[in-house]
Amino acid sequence: MQTIRQTLQSTDAALLPTLAKAWKVNLTGMTPADGLAALSAAMLDPKRAEVVWDSLDDATRGALQMLIGSGGKMSAAKFGRLFGEIRQMGPAQIERENPLGKPASKAEALYYRGLISTAFELVDTGPQVVVYVPSDLAANLPLKKTSYPDLQTKPDAASIAAAVATLPALPEEPMIEPLVEVRGAQAADTSIVDDLTTVLAYLQLTGPLLDGGRLAAEDHDYLIDYLLKPEEDRLYFTFALGVSADLIEIQGGRAFPKKAEARRWLSETRAGQVKLLAEGWRKSTFYRELWQVPGLHPEPGGELDEYDASVARSAIVDLMSELVPKSEWWSVEQFIDVVRESEPDFQRPGGDYDSWYIRDDDGEFLSGFENWNAIEGALLEYMLLGPLHWLGLADRADDAVRFNAYGRAFLGAVPWPTPPDPEDKVQLKDDGTLLIPRKISRVDRYQAARFSSWVSAGDPYVYRIDGSGIQRAAEQGINSGHISSFLTRMLGDTPLPKPIALLLDNWKSGATAAVTLERLMVLRTTAPETLDRLLDTPALRRYLGAKLGPMAVIVRADQLQALRSALADAGITAEVVE
Repeated sequence: MQTIRQTLQSTDAALLPTLAKAWKVNLTGMTPADGLAALSAAMLDPKRAEVVWDSLDDATRGALQMLIGSGGKMSAAKFGRLFGEIRQMGPAQIERENPLGKPASKAEALYYRGLISTAFELVDTGPQVVVYVPSDLAANLPLKKTSYPDLQTKPDAASIAAAVATLPALPEEPMIEPLVEVRGAQAADTSIVDDLTTVLAYLQLTGPLLDGGRLAAEDHDYLIDYLLKPEEDRLYFTFALGVSADLIEIQGGRAFPKKAEARRWLSETRAGQVKLLAEGWRKSTFYRELWQVPGLHPEPGGELDEYDASVARSAIVDLMSELVPKSEWWSVEQFIDVVRESEPDFQRPGGDYDSWYIRDDDGEFLSGFENWNAIEGALLEYMLLGPLHWLGLADRADDAVRFNAYGRAFLGAVPWPTPPDPEDKVQLKDDGTLLIPRKISRVDRYQAARFSSWVSAGDPYVYRIDGSGIQRAAEQGINSGHISSFLTRMLGDTPLPKPIALLLDNWKSGATAAVTLERLMVLRTTAPETLDRLLDTPALRRYLGAKLGPMAVIVRADQLQALRSALADAGITAEVVE
């Protein structure tokens, strides 16, 4: 941090006479430069520093000791919450309020003695105001001197206890204690890998148009039925994770797989895929958890327009690395409490709690540090029980989390696991049903999903080889020969079922003819003579189309009610069969 000289040079001139009074320096007749030099020399005089130190009460000395023990600086917002605000005054107000003799807070008592100062500092969350102790002044203070006079005997235990009680706790961040028992435990898994494979295949087939950066309702409703974990929040997380991991690109408002990157990821082992997704999430600015927390509704404007989710996320990951057990269950609530006490401003630029526009479900704005739990606390809970669990890094329970091997590696506690992928085989039935287990390589299931009709998700996934799937594949440049070679490789020694081989053979040259299908209404008579009568009557024939046989004819579209009325006028009863 800055030295006394540097601090004084940037100090408001209105404050200098008060500092001179505190340090017993007479500035009368001095030039500004000489006055700064004299004040700087006085503040570096150990004897004068001891006098100023002795003028403080125990609680104020404790505040200074805590600041020095925290590395000599702290965000102004945090220091203000601990030790009170500092009123910035002009000469007239200083004379009227006398902050040197009657400070409104411990912080103010230190500030108007020059023991602390403020400055701007650029941190990950943006510029913030910090409170600091000038570096050479800190080295000059009698920090070990107690408030007791030079007594012949030691003070009694009660006096010591009373003095210690006035000091704030040292900023020693507590370790979260492991939990012995939890309820409602849910083990994490790697199904996010399988679901992202499904999403990539769907994007390859459809290139859907997005709605506000998200999948439109029609695509969302279709896709969610083919996920292993059909949860709405998790589906958006999976899509956003693909964007964050550079597997999905958005062009012209539509989403597509990035071919080379997606193929490399699909060809990775499952452990490698989890690692790439976890790192993509850590750095993501596309996915913003604050906008996904239930009950929070951020609005544009103010500092939120510059919000960087990766900064908040990295801070939380660092806090977990420092505070929580790596192998045991730990309390989410306790973690939130510790973060509130030790690092509350992890996502706030400069500790500002008034410039974000966030409403609750009732439409009320949540501002001020008193709403920390409603925003920061809720964000922490969402991140721990949502993304960390969905990524397969942490088991979750009722108000509890436990890191698994992937999670411990993500925190840097152990190397990343590299288990080999187990092997399995696909099955293809005579009716075209294709069964693909989760153990099959994701790149192979991705390819199969491009030339088949989707039936269901699970273990195994169920697809069907049929004409509509083959036709859709042809639109992507995949012909029946490609499909036959792929299935032959996947089946190994098992030959293709004859009906499937014939189906693929019939499609070698593509579709050989085209037909149309439409819904029609047919009028049937009980005798050929009745139909002849209808067709010979102009008032009835106008409602009829092509003849289908001696006793059946097509009814023209949208003419049912008019035909029934005309038949009634001709004395013919008509029964409509649904």
